[in-house]
Amino acid sequence: MKGLILALAFALVGGQKQDLEPVFHSGKTYLYGYESFILHGLPSRGLAMAGVKLTCKLEISHVSRSDHLLQIQSPKLEEYNGFWPSDPFTPSSKLTETIAACFSQAFKFEYTEGRVGSIFAPKDCPILCTNLVRGILNMIQITIKKSQNVYELQEAGIEGICQTRYIIQDDSKNNRATISKSKDLTDCQEKAVKNTGMAYIRPCPTCPLKVRNIKGTVIFTYKMKYDDGGALMMSATSEQVYQISPFNEPNGAAVVEARQELSLVDIKRTPISARKIQLQNQGSLPYHFSGELLQMPIPLIRIKNPDLQLTETLWQLVQSNEEGATKEASAKFLQIVQLFRIVTLDQIESLWVQFANDLPYRHWFLSAICAAGATDTFKFLKQKIHDEKLNIWEAAATLPLAFHFVTPNKQTLEVASAFLTCPQIQKVPMHRIIVYLGYGSMVNKYCAQMSLCPNELLQPLHDLATEATSKGDEKDMALALKAIGNAGEPASIKRILKFLPTFSPAAASLPNRIHADAVLALRKIARKDPAKVREISLQVFMDNTLAPNVRMVACVVLFETKPALPTVTAMASSLLTEPSLQVASFTYSHIKALAVGRIPQLYNLSSACNIAIKLLSPRLDRLSYRYSKVIHVGGYSSEYQAGAIWRIYLMNSPSTMYPSNIITKVRGYYANTATDIIEVALRSQSLTKLIRKQNIPFAEYDTYKTLKELGKTLLGWKELPPEDPLVSAYIKVLGQEIAFVDIDKDAIQQTMTSLTGSSNWQPVVKKVVEEVQRGISGRWTLPAMVTELRHIVPTVVGMPLELSLCSVALTQAAANVDIQMSPPLSDNFRPSQLLETNMDIHADIKPKAYFHMIATMGINTQYFQSGLEYHAEFSANTTTKFDASINMKEKNLKIETPPCHQEVELTAVRSEVYAISRNMEEVDSEKKSQLLPKGEVPSTSDQPLQPSERSSKPGSWKQTNIPSVISKGYQQGSEEVHHHSVGERFYARNFCRKFESLGCSACLSLKSQNSAFLRNTYLHKLVGEFEAKIVLKPVHTDVDIDKIQLEIQAGSKAASKIIGVASSGSKEQDETSLFEDIQDKLKKILGIENVFTVANKTRHRKRRVHRTQETPVTDLWAETRATALSSSSSSSTAASADGKEPGHEHKKDEIRQSGKKRGSSSSGRSSSSSRSSSSSSVSSASSKICSSSEDHSGDRHCSRNSEYSNQQANLPVYQFWFKPADEQDPGRKVLNGSISSSSSSASGEGISRAMSHPKFLGDSKTPILAAVLRAIHRNKQPTGLQLVLYADTQPTRSRIQVFVSSITGPSRWKLCADASVTNSHKVSGSLKWGEDCQDYQIAIQIATGQLAAYPAMQMKLEWPKVPSVVRTTSRWFYGFLPGAAYVLGYSQRQQRGPSHQATLVMALTSPRTCNVVLKLAELTIYDTAIRLPVPFPSSPGTPISTLPSSDWNVFSQATLSIIENLKARCSVFENTITTFNGVEFNYSMPVNCYHILVQDCSPELKFLVMMKRLEESADFTAINVRLASHEVEMYVSNGPIQLKINGVQARTDVPYTSNSDASMLITSEKEGLSLKAPDYGIDELYYDGHRLEIQVAFWMAGKTCGICGKYDAEKNREYQMPSGYLAKDAVSFGQSWIISEDPCAGACKLQRKFVKIQKPVVFEKAAAKCFSVEPVLRCVEGCSASRTVPISVGFHCVPADSSLNLEGQMRLDQKSEDVVSTVSAHTACSCQQQPCPA
Repeated sequence: MKGLILALAFALVGGQKQDLEPVFHSGKTYLYGYESFILHGLPSRGLAMAGVKLTCKLEISHVSRSDHLLQIQSPKLEEYNGFWPSDPFTPSSKLTETIAACFSQAFKFEYTEGRVGSIFAPKDCPILCTNLVRGILNMIQITIKKSQNVYELQEAGIEGICQTRYIIQDDSKNNRATISKSKDLTDCQEKAVKNTGMAYIRPCPTCPLKVRNIKGTVIFTYKMKYDDGGALMMSATSEQVYQISPFNEPNGAAVVEARQELSLVDIKRTPISARKIQLQNQGSLPYHFSGELLQMPIPLIRIKNPDLQLTETLWQLVQSNEEGATKEASAKFLQIVQLFRIVTLDQIESLWVQFANDLPYRHWFLSAICAAGATDTFKFLKQKIHDEKLNIWEAAATLPLAFHFVTPNKQTLEVASAFLTCPQIQKVPMHRIIVYLGYGSMVNKYCAQMSLCPNELLQPLHDLATEATSKGDEKDMALALKAIGNAGEPASIKRILKFLPTFSPAAASLPNRIHADAVLALRKIARKDPAKVREISLQVFMDNTLAPNVRMVACVVLFETKPALPTVTAMASSLLTEPSLQVASFTYSHIKALAVGRIPQLYNLSSACNIAIKLLSPRLDRLSYRYSKVIHVGGYSSEYQAGAIWRIYLMNSPSTMYPSNIITKVRGYYANTATDIIEVALRSQSLTKLIRKQNIPFAEYDTYKTLKELGKTLLGWKELPPEDPLVSAYIKVLGQEIAFVDIDKDAIQQTMTSLTGSSNWQPVVKKVVEEVQRGISGRWTLPAMVTELRHIVPTVVGMPLELSLCSVALTQAAANVDIQMSPPLSDNFRPSQLLETNMDIHADIKPKAYFHMIATMGINTQYFQSGLEYHAEFSANTTTKFDASINMKEKNLKIETPPCHQEVELTAVRSEVYAISRNMEEVDSEKKSQLLPKGEVPSTSDQPLQPSERSSKPGSWKQTNIPSVISKGYQQGSEEVHHHSVGERFYARNFCRKFESLGCSACLSLKSQNSAFLRNTYLHKLVGEFEAKIVLKPVHTDVDIDKIQLEIQAGSKAASKIIGVASSGSKEQDETSLFEDIQDKLKKILGIENVFTVANKTRHRKRRVHRTQETPVTDLWAETRATALSSSSSSSTAASADGKEPGHEHKKDEIRQSGKKRGSSSSGRSSSSSRSSSSSSVSSASSKICSSSEDHSGDRHCSRNSEYSNQQANLPVYQFWFKPADEQDPGRKVLNGSISSSSSSASGEGISRAMSHPKFLGDSKTPILAAVLRAIHRNKQPTGLQLVLYADTQPTRSRIQVFVSSITGPSRWKLCADASVTNSHKVSGSLKWGEDCQDYQIAIQIATGQLAAYPAMQMKLEWPKVPSVVRTTSRWFYGFLPGAAYVLGYSQRQQRGPSHQATLVMALTSPRTCNVVLKLAELTIYDTAIRLPVPFPSSPGTPISTLPSSDWNVFSQATLSIIENLKARCSVFENTITTFNGVEFNYSMPVNCYHILVQDCSPELKFLVMMKRLEESADFTAINVRLASHEVEMYVSNGPIQLKINGVQARTDVPYTSNSDASMLITSEKEGLSLKAPDYGIDELYYDGHRLEIQVAFWMAGKTCGICGKYDAEKNREYQMPSGYLAKDAVSFGQSWIISEDPCAGACKLQRKFVKIQKPVVFEKAAAKCFSVEPVLRCVEGCSASRTVPISVGFHCVPADSSLNLEGQMRLDQKSEDVVSTVSAHTACSCQQQPCPA
């Protein structure tokens, strides 16, 4: 037994793995060779790379139980900058000496069982050297599990604690073992990473797709050898790869590769002899960040004397800026920012004393202070504001930037809190707002990584909210809520709830805008506590007592919490019973917008919305523009994992016809992050008060007092609360609100008073004009650091890898403007005086803008830099120098400017990528290599090229027919060079246009050299060089140009300017001849005589061709030179073919009239032959409508029977013809079954005749405008262009003609434009240019008519011949159109049509829907029932031509019709009542009882309209209108309508006009009377005894009440009683607005009383008595009901033994509604004896 146990023990020991942890024995020194390097670049071979290499010897010795010593010997640092792998590393001796100095002392580290503990370094050792030691020790960090060979765990390393996988291969026979471990650097529990400037970029922890644009991994391989005391590490290697894909492209990634190699060289028997020095604990193995944050990724700066360096750099910066070296200035600016982060507060103060009074230095100084973001710079800025060393505008510009760039820590937050209490900040409201909002943003950034934010940081904001609430200060409430919203901390939720009536009843008295601000303050809190915010916003959304705009804002916040499916479906189900259509429409459109989203971060929400939208009624999608909407535009690329959305929240108010709240925001998505880029909001209320007549004392009139008394008789009625005019706006950048403004009437008056000392606006205008007269002179510079984003991670080598983006913007302006005015302004200035002054302006303005962006990837330390650098620049520069003379009285403007004297680069975009290597010891010896190898690149000449063979071919972009006045010596150049060599491609092209007559040329230069040929990715396209610039150059001509002059003359003197220009070069011309036959001279000067001569010749020639040809021309566009733009209509072609030209028009009219008389559509022989020639067969659809019988001439008859409309409904909309309104041919109702080249309707003839051969307006009219652009030469007559404009306006038609031609020379190039309103249904226009306006031509025609019996509008575009540039653009558009139509849901059909024509037809199928048909050459796009944003007042079967007022232009009439249709109307006819909101119901008014039909319920109480049925006849009504001090009665008595005003009978045949402050007009109209009182809000009231119609003004929306409703578009709440309670039916609603009268004095014997259910009632299982919560109509005491009507009423129930009774004082209308029951309401009374006093 003992032997068996012994054998088992030996077997167990033999099977157990030996210890594999590296062991360093005491008394020995292990000598290792170490080599590491890191390279940055693209993975393609042959491209430049940059890197660093470190080699050294290591000695490791075991000192005590866990302590070990590490001695680094012979370090050598080498730099790499070249093309891998051909170029070698370059030793850096000075940098090696620096590194060797910090490695001169030994390092101590703790090491136990393969794990590295604390690391100890000399006290003055730089952090870089300590991190390099960490990189070395990271190689010996091994975690061994003795029982497993393959395992995973979270292991600490230099990169943090990351997921690590081990594989152990044991070769016990050879006493060897191999250990492999790999780490996924994207899966770390605690990662060593440092981010700067990314506080506003939100990660998405719940995204279903984990997309990362930075991926990293590292692999270690160990060779171990067993010895007697453990395992000896023979060698170790590591390889780390980071792949950075800026555009998330799989093949477009830059690579950072780091390698280490450690190999055992020798083992010494003696330990390391280290000097006894004090070592400091530097922490454990994870990387430590320190000096990397000071050094920006810009050229290294050797910092010796910071304040002196700042002085020199600032001086160089200003000098570079003045010399125009913007690139150098931006680089110097970044250096100053970096230096400001190092200097002390005292040094900054001394620099300020030196430069504060020098304006150019002051601007740069303050901008750099803001961008530095250090604690001392922040303190300095606070001190200067406290000492009032900065003016108001300087403080307003610097404060937002300072709060944005400052690094949030305890010190800077203390300074920021001191800003809040600074007296100088408190007394300027603008500064106070900026500081509070900025403080909230700082708290948000500081607490972003904390689970719980310190309460003392939020306390100042909470105190402001508490103080504002106690004082009732609405502005401070809004400021506190916005600042709390910027902070975004859950600890502030309790403070926010105090501003919401749902949670705090005391908040009900606050304005709605404060409620909305409180809800919006929850948005950012939702990122930390989405569940809590979701709960709050859902309760606010469901609270029907809140204003609609507050609930809509709650909907926005609720969806930003990304609610789950149950919450979304609960919201959707609530919309089915939602009383507010504004809220319902907004929520529905928001759900619909989210349902179509494709953003991965919103996948779950989108799917929930897709399900929820199926529960909702599609009627919500058909609501008009009056209802709130969410507009969503966005896109996402799954390939590049990037996208953006743009949302517009339109929140309408019941009191406005337009959105009162508009919020628009843009959000960007990149990989798994999201950023709110910008958000702008605009809120308005009661703006109509600003434009209305305000000096009317409504409160002093009798009507106001009457309505006040009347309100007491209506149970629960309250006038609307007053609203002051207000416009407020805010702007958010990167999710932080940086500014907001509230503009009310008081604010405007305060601003004007502060500017001029008076609230009158005329002195303001005068002061501005006087300031302008003094001239403007100065130079302004505004530099700003736009972004600084930095992402730093360690590499295994111990060097930091930095990805950064830094950008600087620089704007400059130099101006010198002098303005002289005559006569000078008088003391009693009026703005109208400006229309009688002459102004001379001398201006020299030089604006400039520059933007520089630097993106880096590589090593960035305070000693050296190595990596890739991408530079992108944008510059815009122009010089505007001119003299202008403006004569307002003579309507003359003259501008003179010098020609081009020097080359000016107007705008340029440049980018380049370099591999860079820099080190501190050799600052001036920067190594920079372009990523693409240099090759032989051909030079591109800027000189224009002669026309090549390719460019002279047809279809080339080069145009030969150009005006000689412009092209005298005109040359164009285009050179394209493609150069291929190993590893590169070069592209260069120049486009130049010379204008010798103007003395300048414009050139577009494009140069590109990139690596896209290696891999077609965006990253490879950026790698290389790119340049695009537009340059303006002077052109040397034979005659020098003194100046360029533009003169514009309007009015009656326009013709004289044209004649003067032409005669200026002819000295021999008799002066008196200028006034003889002025119109003929104008024709001759402009060359218009030739234009019309050529047109007439062409017309005659064309007629001769028609007489000889027998086949019609089916393709007009085939002509090489189009002289007439005509449609290939069948009737005109056939008539020409028959040779009956003279009687053509008469014949056609005869055919149409005969067809009309017969009642059928007979088209005649010519029409029939036309159809047969253009189409060989008629479609089956056409045969269904047209009968098969034919007359003796072979004409086909189309009967107009009752089946026609039914058959039309089954046909596609694109098969119908458009029938113009001015065409009377019934035969055109046939279908367009087979569209061919003759498919144009006869309406094309009008455009052909009118546009091809227009009548010259100059024969009968003088020009109304003349413009001359000319170059003034020294010894030569001027050259240039002239423009003349003619206009002929008549009541039914109008025409405009524009002619452009040369002022000298034999050039026949001209431009002719003609636009005319042919009749009330047709507008046409044409544009011709070329030789005598005959080379190129474009025409357009817009006409109204019918399409399939629906009113329609057709727009036709024709282009017989256009330049190749236009053709190329149209081809691109044509290729893009089908895809766009498919995305938008339009149908498509391949059909051939005229090749040079496009036709768009829109048919109105209902007031809110239309059909659209777009016909192109080979494609027809169409769709039906498209929703219109506004209703159009028309009905199917009624063409627009039948609308009234045929003398009006139909297009202006359509606009007026839409506006009129939007106005609210209320009508009463017999028992049918239609409210302002369009709700129709039946209600029979009790006799002799006045009802409030409509009244003004605003605080102004301007008008009241009452109505009653007359006792004598139930068919007649009487109305009573109260306006100001007027009581107007209209009634019917013995037949005619009677009118009483203030109890006095008035004549109805004479208009009555009031003489009060507000106008009122009563006139006789049709069979009744019309009352108009626009100042009161009544646009028109019409009464004829039977019918009453009331139309109120737009600005009365939401301010009316009565039976006509509130005019608020809330149809679901139309039956609203005076108390606000919703009636159960129309009868209850109508009766609630009856005016009670004294039963003894008045004729109305009805009163409203509370009633009790008489029968026994059981409520909640107990006997109860129930009382109505609303009074019911009852006969007065002493009268009995002779007629009743059943109504539904709500009742409040109490126990049967309760003391509550009808005689009690308790308000029953304030009780809850427990049951609903039907009771009888009295509508007529029989009175025998009334208890009336004698």
